[in-house]
Amino acid sequence: MVWAARAEEAQRALEQLYWNPSINMYDIEIPCQDGACNTIFHYWWMAHAVDALADGLNRTGSEFYRERLVAFYEGILQRNDGVWPNELYDDMEWMAIAWLRAYQATGVEKYKSAALLLWADIQTGWNDHAGGGIAWQKSQLDYKNTPANAPAVILAARLYQAFGREEDLVWARQIYDWLKSHLVDPETGFVWDGMNRTGDGSIDKDWKFTYCQGVFIGAGVELYRITGDAVYLQDAERTAKAAAAELLKDGLWPSEGDGDGGLFKGILVRYLGELASVSSEPSELAALLEQQGQMLWTRGADPARIVFSTSWGVQPKDRVTLSTQLSGIMLLEQLAVLEKNSLGTMGQTEEAQK
Repeated sequence: MVWAARAEEAQRALEQLYWNPSINMYDIEIPCQDGACNTIFHYWWMAHAVDALADGLNRTGSEFYRERLVAFYEGILQRNDGVWPNELYDDMEWMAIAWLRAYQATGVEKYKSAALLLWADIQTGWNDHAGGGIAWQKSQLDYKNTPANAPAVILAARLYQAFGREEDLVWARQIYDWLKSHLVDPETGFVWDGMNRTGDGSIDKDWKFTYCQGVFIGAGVELYRITGDAVYLQDAERTAKAAAAELLKDGLWPSEGDGDGGLFKGILVRYLGELASVSSEPSELAALLEQQGQMLWTRGADPARIVFSTSWGVQPKDRVTLSTQLSGIMLLEQLAVLEKNSLGTMGQTEEAQK
C-alpha cells in the first residue's frame, strides 16, 4: 500500500519535527528557535491537526494516535484558557468537526462533548443580515462568508448522521440553501468567498480560494449521503469541475502561502476525496488526486525530513509551517483511503513495479 506508507511517513515527520511536549501541541513552524514560533495560537491549525490524527487512527488503529489525541486535547484546551469556544465561527466549526471525528474513531466521550458544546455556540452566529447565514466572527455579525457556512453544513450533517437529531439536519439544509443562493456562481458553480465584508453588501468574487470550493463540495457530499438527493451530488461535482477550470495551473493547485493559506489545498483535497467516494464516476477525481500526490512526493517534498512545500511542484525551504505540512498529510491520507477502497490506481501500479 504505497500511499498508506507515505501517509505514515508524513505523520511520523509531524510527530518528530513538530510535536512539542512542553505545551502538548504542535509547533507552528520548523525550525523552532527557543519557543519563538509559538507566540501565536493558531486555533484552527490545531483543529486540522486533530483531523489529521483522526485520519491516521482510522488508517492504522494504532495506539500512538489515540495517545496523541489525549494529550493534544488537553494542550489545546489549556492554551484556549480552559474553554473550547472562541471569537471565530469558522474556527470553532473546524474544531468541532475534528473532535467529532476523533470521538467516532475512539469513543472518548469528552471529544463528543467538545463537539456538541462548540456546535451550540456556532448556532448563535446565524442572523438575518443578508437574509441569513452564519457570521464569520462574533464582532462582525453582518459579514457572511463560505468558510463560516459550508463547514457548518458538514458539521450539522455529520452530527445528524452520528446521533439522529432532526434539528441538525434542518440546520444543515438551511445553511446550505443560504450559501448556495448567495455565494455560489449560478452559471459555473464556482464558490465565492464572502459578502458584506466592507459593509456595502458587495461579494468578494476576486478572492478565489481552493478551500472555499472544498468545503462546499464537502457540504454537498454530506447532504447527498443523508438524503440521496442527486442535486447535492450534482452541485458538488459541478463545483469540482469549476475549481479545476479556474484554479488548476499546469496540473497543480496553486500555492496560497504558508500562513492560513497553507491549509487551503489540504481542505480542498480532503473533500475531493470524499466526493470520489460517492461519485458515480470517481476515476477522474482519483486520477487528479494521484497526480497531485505524485507531484507532492517527487517534487514538493524534502525527502530527508518528509516535509512539504507551499507549492506541490517545488522543494520546500528550510522553514516549513505546520499549516503547509498538514495539507500534504491530508492529501496523502486521502490517497491512502482511495487506495484502500480500490479507487486509486497509481499507488498499486508503483507497488507492482517494485
